[in-house]
Amino acid sequence: MLFGICNLSIVPLRLEESDTSEMISQVLFGEHFEIIEKQKNWSKIRLAFDNFEGFIDNKQYLEITEDSYTQICNETPAYSSEILDFVTSENNELTTIAIGSQLPFLKEGNLKLGSCNYSYDNTVYHGVSSKNDILKTAFTYLNAPFLWGGKSPFGIDSSGFTQIVYKLCGYTLFRNVKEQAAQGEVLSFIEESEPGDLAFFDNEEGEIIHVGIILNDYNIIHAHGKVRVDTLDHSGIFNKDLQKHTHKLRVIKKVI
Repeated sequence: MLFGICNLSIVPLRLEESDTSEMISQVLFGEHFEIIEKQKNWSKIRLAFDNFEGFIDNKQYLEITEDSYTQICNETPAYSSEILDFVTSENNELTTIAIGSQLPFLKEGNLKLGSCNYSYDNTVYHGVSSKNDILKTAFTYLNAPFLWGGKSPFGIDSSGFTQIVYKLCGYTLFRNVKEQAAQGEVLSFIEESEPGDLAFFDNEEGEIIHVGIILNDYNIIHAHGKVRVDTLDHSGIFNKDLQKHTHKLRVIKKVI
């Protein structure tokens, strides 16, 4: 088995081995993974964090040893906290990174990706945060544009948004909205929910297609056109700008 780590800021993860294939997610700086199959130009990978699989360009990652991969898996991860920041290599080259980038082996401002050493001079997300911190983190992404497969403040989809917010606070959600909907405890009514719980929405065929984070006072923050705050009621999401319901409520889940 081969192993790799992302050494660029935001790399597309594609459904098939082609630059024109659908982007199903993204790999942020410092995220590590198993290489399931390596071809001439593309590798099929499985991300360590959520076991999500897809294809990545061979020019957009570094191979690492199994020992290094295992050590990263076993440490409590540290994630960059600024919307846009940078790490500096030993050669004094800057690499821009987005919030949520992983900083492996971080100690006294130094980190390591394979044989490459970097420095990072800022605060980090580290360990498990309170449920209230989920709301604070969610608002960091406010007005981020919707992007199918995205998971950064420069483009994000609904399940990418909920996953990265929970991740920064020390909790694990799956990448896909249907898989997220299978996590946690079902709540019967909105009144039973707390800020930080998740609300899921379905289409006319009953397929779960959307998710958001419940806020105080019957509001919800979610990625629809952009990361925005709307009203949540028993029918679903009421868009304040459009003055109509845009999503039909399916289920509310308490994950933490």
